[in-house]
Amino acid sequence: MKIKIIICLLAVLALAFTACSKASDNNTGSNNDAGNGQQEVTGTPDAGQNADQPDPGTDNNTGSKPPVVITVPSPTFADSSVSGDVFVAPVEGISDDFYRGVDISTILAQEASGVKYYDKDGNEKDLFDLLADAGINYIRVRVWNDPYDADGNGYGGGNCDTQKAAAIGKRAADHGMKLFVDYHYSDFWADPGKQFCPKAWAGMEIWDKADACYAFTLESLNTILDGGACVGMVQIGNEINSGMSGEKQYSFISAILNGGAKAIREIAASRNMDIKIAVHYANPEKPNDIIDKLNKLKSNEVDYDVVGLSYYPFWHGTLENLTELMNKIRADYGKEVMVAETSYAYTLEEGDGNGNSVSEKDLNKNYAATVQSQVNAIRDVCEAVVKAQGLGVFYWEPAWIPVKHVDWNSSSASTTLASNKEAWEKYGSGWASSYAASYDPKDAGKYYGGSAWDNQAWFDFDGKALPSLYTYKYLKFGSTCDLKVDFANDAVIVISPGQEAELPETVDVHFNDRSKNGPAAVNWSSEDIAAIDTGKIGEYYVNGQFEDGSAIGCLVKVEYINLAANPSFEDDDRSMYTISGNCGDYQKKESDATTGEWALHFWSESEVTMTCEQTVDGLEAGTYSFSVKAQGGDVGDSAEMFIFVQDGDTVYRQNFTVDGWVNWKNPKINDIRISGGSLKIGVCVKTAAKGWGTIDDFYLCKTE
Repeated sequence: MKIKIIICLLAVLALAFTACSKASDNNTGSNNDAGNGQQEVTGTPDAGQNADQPDPGTDNNTGSKPPVVITVPSPTFADSSVSGDVFVAPVEGISDDFYRGVDISTILAQEASGVKYYDKDGNEKDLFDLLADAGINYIRVRVWNDPYDADGNGYGGGNCDTQKAAAIGKRAADHGMKLFVDYHYSDFWADPGKQFCPKAWAGMEIWDKADACYAFTLESLNTILDGGACVGMVQIGNEINSGMSGEKQYSFISAILNGGAKAIREIAASRNMDIKIAVHYANPEKPNDIIDKLNKLKSNEVDYDVVGLSYYPFWHGTLENLTELMNKIRADYGKEVMVAETSYAYTLEEGDGNGNSVSEKDLNKNYAATVQSQVNAIRDVCEAVVKAQGLGVFYWEPAWIPVKHVDWNSSSASTTLASNKEAWEKYGSGWASSYAASYDPKDAGKYYGGSAWDNQAWFDFDGKALPSLYTYKYLKFGSTCDLKVDFANDAVIVISPGQEAELPETVDVHFNDRSKNGPAAVNWSSEDIAAIDTGKIGEYYVNGQFEDGSAIGCLVKVEYINLAANPSFEDDDRSMYTISGNCGDYQKKESDATTGEWALHFWSESEVTMTCEQTVDGLEAGTYSFSVKAQGGDVGDSAEMFIFVQDGDTVYRQNFTVDGWVNWKNPKINDIRISGGSLKIGVCVKTAAKGWGTIDDFYLCKTE
């Protein structure tokens, strides 16, 4: 066998070689738990059914390929505790081979768009040099089958095809990093909300689709390996909770999974490599659902080694639940576990003119949008995985920063935004381009644009490395720094007109080392307090300081009392509301609510009709105002949506519409004059079939 060896000279050091291969007696064969259940489609598709499939034993396909040889040492932990800019508590029991991974699938599109990266001192560096220095030992890269329209225009999101994965894998190998290949088996984004079939597989019967998955995986993975990547793990499907490749029936999903797994096993055997096969699910906060999916994989004899979970602290429950679920998977299914995706925000600012996926309402109560909190979140996820004896953690897209920083205080902001939009379209450096409309018309076709992840990167908006870049490196021995306040949530008090504002004497503080969290005394600005006009509706900000000089604030809201009962649906007793129509239910989902976790949800397979109302009694004579919050989409051009107030035979009405997820509308009716008694308040929604959305925050107040 001809062995390819790449020689790397490291200054005056001797040559260092690390082979990315294992002996053939390693477990490269099937590693599945076979069940005896009856299924419509089970097992691995027979490659022989497809006359166009290459034979793995011939010279023009997998053949007997040489293993990749890496010529630089794999990135390691720091060899002792350091004094730095952030505090990192050591993770007890973490092993040297813990996967310290990142997904940088957009890097080539970013670089083509002109994005540059800098170390903490402002020196321009290759991203892979920075990652290797920061202790990253694994790179994850997504692969879409054909992310281009009929004219060859890329869909965006990095235009992540096989060739780009191969190029990224080669650069990773040159820096001592293994590659984790993430096949979505779609032409664009696959996640719990959508699992589109690749264009080339459309209309195929399930066995043909399974054979197509086998053939695509075989060709793609061989291309990536031939390019010089050191592939250690391959993921078949991405967040497949709701299906995969357009299929929802689990026997069909399993057949496609086994098509991909069969190709991976054949390549690993022919190249004498140990390549782990991973399946990937989101929503670990719903452990019973994950377990149900794993039972289906078992009964359908799906061949895999690892269960990867997405865990985002702002969406996916507690770390304790994550560890418990991972332990159960290891114990009950004999599979290895890891976190395939995680991230956290270091700021709430927006950098490229596109908006952010994570805003203030999404933040986990244990962390703020600060660099230190971002570090803490990463470190805590790693600790949770270590407690479950997991393989490792992959941070999602830490380098997906603005093509150019859009500073809205600058006179050139509009010009910069236009330049960004041009790059997103040309190079695919935004989450979606307009060309994706042909494949994903409802989402990408309407809301294409830039990165919604730039506030969760490990680099600032201009590409300079943040201290969080080095979190992985310090996990074993830790990092220390001067004790200081990480964050303290601003105090908020609400008073009625004419009521005196009494500010809190203490505010809960979170320190960077988390050893002294708790209440701390605050000195409030007497000048700011004097400026509050309690006789006037409005909001007033009062500055304050802790003893160490750290800043804190208090927002004083002078507003009318809300007279609506259970206005945001948080109380279990909702008997004050009457709902009519063909849909309307109370939904517990914090991301779809403006206050708390509950909201009124509407959706129907057919035309949506819903009215929700309550009657408020005992009102004094005077002038009133009523409003609600609403968000949603797909309501159609003839939608009829309005809020109303009924005073006897008199009806006040205000129309509104919705045009996107969490793009909250706030319709209001003012100057409602009554002589006293009761008012009926409510909202009416009529939309096209499959129109969707939520209503929250009924607000009725007396203004005069």
